[in-house]
Amino acid sequence: MNGELVSRLLEGGTKSGFGAAAAVTPWGRLAAWIRAGVELVSLWMLRSRERRALARLDERLLKDVGINPADAWEESRKSFWKS
Repeated sequence: MNGELVSRLLEGGTKSGFGAAAAVTPWGRLAAWIRAGVELVSLWMLRSRERRALARLDERLLKDVGINPADAWEESRKSFWKS
């Protein structure tokens, strides 16, 4: 996803529908970069929150969702920027 955001910005397009015309101006380009940064930070926060929640699940709950404890432990130890 990170590479997708960067390549889209380098091409001049944006995700939120403003299109290439908005990104042609310096302010449009800046807005696109800011939007991409906010999206990236939001993704990182979501991953961090989900991994903390996963780490709190007991063995019974992990079994209910079909995850073994070793996989849950490994996933919960990943850094927030890793997918």
